[in-house]
Amino acid sequence: MHQSKQKLSRRLKIIEGQVRGLQEMIAKDAYCIDVITQTSAVKQALTAIEDALMESHLNTCVIKQIKGGKESKAKEEILKVYRLKRK
Repeated sequence: MHQSKQKLSRRLKIIEGQVRGLQEMIAKDAYCIDVITQTSAVKQALTAIEDALMESHLNTCVIKQIKGGKESKAKEEILKVYRLKRK
């Protein structure tokens, strides 16, 4: 998990830089399509982080809950994530 945390942290720092870049683009009246292209890249990067976190959670926490007899809690969490991803 430590290596995974490092990867996610690195990805978040990249996204942070992208958002700062977006602020600069807006301040400099950058071409709208260029700004939209960058916002799309940020959204895709955040989605990739969400997907990685969800996969990790399903592969670790949810499995542990099921093996520990907490099937109902595991099911609730799976449904909660599913609903969040549909928004």
